[in-house]
Amino acid sequence: MSLYFSIVMPAYNEEECIEQVVTMWTSFLNNTFPGKETKLIVVNDGSKDRTKVLLDAIAPKIDNLLVVHQPNGGHGNAVVNGYKKAAELNSEWVFQTDSDDQFVTEDVIKLWEKRNDSNFVMGYRQIRYDAPARLVITRILKYTIFFAYGTFINDANIPFRLIKGSFLKKLLAQLPNPEPFAPNIFLAVMAKKAGQNTFDIPITHKERLTGTVSILRWKLLKVCIQSFKELLRFRLDLNGKVKLIKAA
Repeated sequence: MSLYFSIVMPAYNEEECIEQVVTMWTSFLNNTFPGKETKLIVVNDGSKDRTKVLLDAIAPKIDNLLVVHQPNGGHGNAVVNGYKKAAELNSEWVFQTDSDDQFVTEDVIKLWEKRNDSNFVMGYRQIRYDAPARLVITRILKYTIFFAYGTFINDANIPFRLIKGSFLKKLLAQLPNPEPFAPNIFLAVMAKKAGQNTFDIPITHKERLTGTVSILRWKLLKVCIQSFKELLRFRLDLNGKVKLIKAA
């Protein structure tokens, strides 16, 4: 099986909006790519609410929906497993977003228009509706990446990115082992260092109206320190991995 376009979407405890979000994104695929093979790949990351039940109920009714259930491994792990599934299905293009209904489908076209100019195109949240602590950490992360790698990326961990399927396979092969907490950051850094223009296109970010943020306060600080340490360690391996990506 080969797909023209797939969307990777991790989900955790999103019972209040998951049906609406799935309908919105599968309709986007049908309307934007009529006649093409497309798929929304939702990775349920061990949700403790009714997310699993709701996904299983709607999956048989939506042809271009693929639901994958896994034990809770965290957002990053769910994203990577979604990417691997998209690669397994030979997706020509892979888009990644979240299931919390904070993005709009129309903005995908802004990235899609750049697909012939780059294998890795990203949005960035010009106006971001998140807790102040998250905003501060995002800014620190941006400058950490710049000083550590000499690479400036506006929103390195944004769940709004379009990747050429063949290029994604190369990136996944070079992800650090063990898997980092925030793999999307590492994918963005490797893509940029491999010569891709990420464009960093401003997109709409909406206020979260349902569910709860899973990482807050001290836990947020803890995982950010972990991510910073992983990024600093990755400096030693980056040049070699970029060479392999280019060679592949």
